[in-house]
Amino acid sequence: MQPIQVVLADDHVVVRNGIKMLLENEKEITVIGEASDGIEALEEVKEKQPDLLIIDIRMPHMNGLEATSKLKNYSSKTRSLILSMHQDEDYILQAVENGADGYLLKDSSREEFLKAIRTVSQGGKYFSGDVSNILVNSLLNKKNPASKAATTEEEHPYDLTKREKQILQLVYEGTGNKEIADSLGKSIRTIETHRFNIMKKLKVNNVVELLKKVDDEPNLKRSLTS
Repeated sequence: MQPIQVVLADDHVVVRNGIKMLLENEKEITVIGEASDGIEALEEVKEKQPDLLIIDIRMPHMNGLEATSKLKNYSSKTRSLILSMHQDEDYILQAVENGADGYLLKDSSREEFLKAIRTVSQGGKYFSGDVSNILVNSLLNKKNPASKAATTEEEHPYDLTKREKQILQLVYEGTGNKEIADSLGKSIRTIETHRFNIMKKLKVNNVVELLKKVDDEPNLKRSLTS
């Protein structure tokens, strides 16, 4: 039986090496490529046509969510498994919308990680327990007309999620990353990722431009408090 060919994408070399070491102990899995950002990941996929791309979310140049959404343009056969520390609902739902075949948390056990790889590479879907609960709750909310109407009212031109608007409001008020993380019960790394995505959606390069954008657009500013 042909081994499952994998490309690993994570901007931390130590993390990649750890994952690679784990997988190399499995005869049925072989790592044929590595990448430190989304752009490199897609280039590796295009060149090597692996069975599976295992990719982190937060990476420089192009994050894992964006790379996942472009994956089929580079290889029609390659499936994707998000391996992330982020348990935030926004990331999970966006990953699914972008075509991810699985979503696993980095604190998952070795057994679950290998099970996810086998399941996804064989054409199935795999979401860890906590991730599955979030997906089910989201599906139930979409079936609720009142919830759907509320969601529609919250939409605006930049497609900021509820969490992103909440964080943008705090940034606008001058709150630092650590204070935002503490108040929301999230890690600083998660808040940094949200800020990166907010700035990308608003097409600004720094906090000064971000604050000016909010001041210059009344609809955007009003949506933060809605």
